[in-house]
Amino acid sequence: MAQQGNVGELLSMLDSPVLGVLEDITAAFKDNLICDRGPMLVNNLVDYYLETNSQQALHILSTLQEPHDKHLLDKINEYMGKAATRLPTLSLLGHVIRRQPSWKHKLSQAPLLLSLLKCLKTDTDVVVLTTGVLVLITMLPMIPQSGKQYLHDFFGIFGRLSAWCLQNPGHVAEIYLVHLHASVYALFHRLYGMYPCNFVSFLRSHYSMKENLETFEEVVKPMMEHVRIHPELVTGSKDHELDPRRWKRLETHDVVIECAKISLDPAEASYEDGYYSVSRKLCTSSKHHQTDPSASYYIDTQSSYGTSTPYSTPRLTLSQMPGQLPQILSPQSIRLSTEPQQVKQKIKHSMFLMLCIL
Repeated sequence: MAQQGNVGELLSMLDSPVLGVLEDITAAFKDNLICDRGPMLVNNLVDYYLETNSQQALHILSTLQEPHDKHLLDKINEYMGKAATRLPTLSLLGHVIRRQPSWKHKLSQAPLLLSLLKCLKTDTDVVVLTTGVLVLITMLPMIPQSGKQYLHDFFGIFGRLSAWCLQNPGHVAEIYLVHLHASVYALFHRLYGMYPCNFVSFLRSHYSMKENLETFEEVVKPMMEHVRIHPELVTGSKDHELDPRRWKRLETHDVVIECAKISLDPAEASYEDGYYSVSRKLCTSSKHHQTDPSASYYIDTQSSYGTSTPYSTPRLTLSQMPGQLPQILSPQSIRLSTEPQQVKQKIKHSMFLMLCIL
């Protein structure tokens, strides 16, 4: 069993430039994780990652197996409660779930899910909100049965952030709203693809209210123009789509494909047709990115999901560096893109941000 002092020594060598040392230290951590079933090692690795953005620590955390999944989720949940660490913690969570761990089904019962939903319902940091929505979008196909318990939370988040895109209560720069709008569009696709009867019922109820009509016309209606009529609206029901038996026969990638089928975007259709080959390329790409300290956990969205929005921009890349803004949101990029015509063009042409979940 590793002692606190020994763990500190191992952590100090975790990002050694010497390949042999790096391999030995990584192997030592993995051996200790097998022998030590307590939370200390995982907690130290999470602390170290948040302090240093260590790619080796991230790799170890992203490959944890039971029973350390509980320790990891508990530690992430702890840091989610702190505003100062919320953004890098969401980035860490995104990296972990992107690998579709064997214990992913436990996410629906983890306190972390409640913390994520609370964040999306109450946080006012637009970058945190954008990142959190993308994490939720990636998580939903892994825990589709969670809709029975949290459906109103999912819909409430969509309603809140749709209005945010229009009203901009934080008075943030337009480029931030481009990212948020793209993530909300992704959430629209996911919710409509997975829970169409319930989601359409929510849209009808929520946007029939006078105070929400402008949001519907400016934000939601254009999204609806880019999807097909969902077959479940004809043959299904609100109760059926929440029945756990509906999801038992579907793997995560099956749910993603079902969501893709209802899109009218040409790129989405290509994604659906070439799903297997694309996913294989992404697996190779993600392995390459893991070796690059500057690589983002949000990869090029055209290759990761293949979806465009009704308001498309050039490719958007978010930085995973703790406490830093997405690269496209840097002061330099804002200065370059805030001329009226360019901002208007970005609003009309925003690109879909999506996590690589394969």
